[in-house]
Amino acid sequence: MTLKTASVLAFERKLDPSDALFYAGNWDQRDTADDWQAVPIREKSVRGTASHRMKVKGGADSIKQDMKFESPNPQLVDVATLPNEADTLKVVFTLRVLGGTGKPSACNDADYLNKLLDTVRGYADTQGFGELGRRYAFNLANGRFLWRNRIGAEQVEVRIAHLVSGAAQETWTFDALALPLRSFEAPSEAADALDSLARLITDGLAGQQHVLLQVTAFVRIGAGQEVFPSQELILKDERNRGDKSKTLYHVNNIAGIHSQKIGNALRTIDTWYEGADEMGPIAVEPYGSVTTQGKAYRQPKQKLDFYNLLDNWIIKDQTPPVEQQHFVIATLVRGGVFGEAG
Repeated sequence: MTLKTASVLAFERKLDPSDALFYAGNWDQRDTADDWQAVPIREKSVRGTASHRMKVKGGADSIKQDMKFESPNPQLVDVATLPNEADTLKVVFTLRVLGGTGKPSACNDADYLNKLLDTVRGYADTQGFGELGRRYAFNLANGRFLWRNRIGAEQVEVRIAHLVSGAAQETWTFDALALPLRSFEAPSEAADALDSLARLITDGLAGQQHVLLQVTAFVRIGAGQEVFPSQELILKDERNRGDKSKTLYHVNNIAGIHSQKIGNALRTIDTWYEGADEMGPIAVEPYGSVTTQGKAYRQPKQKLDFYNLLDNWIIKDQTPPVEQQHFVIATLVRGGVFGEAG
C-alpha cells in the first residue's frame, strides 16, 4: 500500500504566549512591583491634510481639478503614551512551552501517523530540539517581541522567570540591545544565561518538564513618549464613515500586544531560506510569507516550502538537509492545519 498524506492533519502550537500588557514607571524603579501603572488607550482628534495618492484614469489631466487639497482632513485615532512623569515602558506576558512536538492533534490515517511520529522521533534522536530552543531563547532575550517599541530605546532590559507553582524557580536578565536581531550569535557575556534558558525551552519542547515562563521587559524611551500596542484590523464593511481611522488593542483598557504578534516574533528564526544572508531571519511560515514585504521566500517551485519538504521526508523517504529539517519541525511547533487538499 502506497503511503499518502492524511486528508485531516492538524497540529497545536507548542509555543503558547499570552497577550502582552503595557505598564508605565521609571527606570530606577524596575525592582518595585507596586509602583507601575497601566498604560491606557485614549482617543485623539487630529487635523491632518489630504495626502493620499489620487486615482488617475485616462491621464494626469483627468484628476479632479476642483478638489480642495488645502482643506483639512480631520481624523479620530487611538493613542497610547507614557505619563509625563514616567520614562519607562514595562511589557509583561507569559509563555508556555508544550511537549509533544510533531504529534498531531488530528490525523485520519494511521499509517501516515506512525511514519510521521517515527520521523520526528528520528529527528529528536539525531538533532534534538537544541537549535530551535536556542533560537527561541534568543528572541526572548533580544526583545524582538517588543516590535516598534524597541526601536530607538535608550535601554532595554528583559527579565525571564521560570515559574513553578507560581514562584520563580530560576531567573535570567538580559541587556536586549546587546543582542543582535539579524543573527543568533550571542556575545560572550550573555552566552551562559542564553544556554541555560535554551536548555529549559529545549526540555519543554521534548516534553521532559513543564515550562511556564514569565517575561518582563523594561524599555527606557523617555517621559511622555508614545508607545505602540497592536493595532486592530477593522474590515472595510465593518467601518462606518466618521469612525476612528486607527483602533489600538487593549485588555480592560490596558494597552497590549496580541498573543499572535508575540508568537510571530518568537518564531522569527528561519535563516534557512534562499537570500537569508541579505534579509536576516523571517518568521517560520509554510511558504516563508512576509506580508509586510508582499513576498513569500519559500515558493513551491523552489521545492523548499513546508509541504514539499514534509512530503519528501515522510512519503518519499528523502531526508532533507539538516537546516531544512529544523524548518519543518519549527513549522510543526508553530502549528496549523496541513492536510491534503480535497
